[in-house]
Amino acid sequence: MIEHFDNGRNSERYPSKGQFIYGIHPVEEALLAATTFERIFIQKGIHKDSISKLLRMAQQQEIPVLFVPIEKLNRLHRNHQGIAAVVSPVRFYKTDDVLAQVYAQGRLPLLLIADRITDVRNFGAIARTALCTGVHAIIIPQTETASINSDAVKASAGALNKMAICREKNLAQLAKQLKLNGIQLLACEMSGSKYIYEADLKIPTAIIMGSEGEGISAELLKLADDIVKIPMTGQFESLNVSVATGMILYEAMKQRMD
Repeated sequence: MIEHFDNGRNSERYPSKGQFIYGIHPVEEALLAATTFERIFIQKGIHKDSISKLLRMAQQQEIPVLFVPIEKLNRLHRNHQGIAAVVSPVRFYKTDDVLAQVYAQGRLPLLLIADRITDVRNFGAIARTALCTGVHAIIIPQTETASINSDAVKASAGALNKMAICREKNLAQLAKQLKLNGIQLLACEMSGSKYIYEADLKIPTAIIMGSEGEGISAELLKLADDIVKIPMTGQFESLNVSVATGMILYEAMKQRMD
């Protein structure tokens, strides 16, 4: 069963105007057809044996699975059968594949790690700027991230359809792998020890931007090669994350064009 749903007030939890597939067998069939899902919602308490095949395929395809109360699913559809899968409007890539292609083309990687950025409009704006400044991929966690839905695509002015989005289960583990592959990690926080223009952005780089409320996780901060900041005057202590990301990415583009 496939329907469109406009969730209104629940847009933070569920993608608005997204395409949903309901029921165990329809979702299984879609997984077999390699449909790109943003996430799958499963009713808490559902008998695990009945969804073992579905869970196995979701794990193999690295699709986030969230177990939610039945009331949440009831908001989506009366006959959900305990399963609601959100079809993604974008394709997800693997970070390793993106890096291999970038190096094969003789370019220096510029990656953006979006650590738990949950506002859809912020994420869309970030994607738009990333595309304009030569970012090769935006890396997001599987959970605690903005829904990549029609609202996000609209906010990005279509950039999300042209940008490589990589969804990783563990950002800290990914960060370690990037470092082993010679990519510097720059965390952007107001507590930074140097300004962004003092960092060398002409080398392979992954820029880490943190969530609107909590910033970058402590684990990622520890892994960063440097913590950089944006010079500021005035009484505000921080900038909107999409604005800050834009300023940092344009500094990277400027250095790489010099």
